[in-house]
Amino acid sequence: MGKLTVRALRAVLVVVLAGTVFVQAGMVWALVGGSDPEDGSLPLTPLRVITILGMVSVQVALVCVWRLVTMVRRGTVFSHAAFRYVDGVIGAIVAAALVWFAVTAINAPGQRDDPGVTVIMGGVGMAILGVALIVLVLRMLLAQAVARDVEATQMQAELDEVI
Repeated sequence: MGKLTVRALRAVLVVVLAGTVFVQAGMVWALVGGSDPEDGSLPLTPLRVITILGMVSVQVALVCVWRLVTMVRRGTVFSHAAFRYVDGVIGAIVAAALVWFAVTAINAPGQRDDPGVTVIMGGVGMAILGVALIVLVLRMLLAQAVARDVEATQMQAELDEVI
């Protein structure tokens, strides 16, 4: 990975992290302020709590990606330590999908006249889970690469002994 790519990715990660913290702060402020509509037409308190939890899952993924980028720059990504961060990304994506399904469940009663919205939201949740599965496949590829790296190191050590 080039220096420009790493810097650009880190800049994006910082901006997204700052945005999630801003959204969380706004949701906490709204929860404390209790500014729900008078008629109770929207269940804003549960949605705000879910938003805060969703932002936490995004933040976990951002930190894990930051650590993986650091490992790539150092050339240590093909090690067993990388699995912790990849697992963190997978867990964060699954958590985000669960949060999305919670939003879908809260929104569903208001969509009785148009259940297509709920179906579409459920499809989006399934797509989020699909991203987690893609990252899981990438984790399996990382496992194979780590195994090959260990094997190559052992073979190099044996070759060094022979020579």
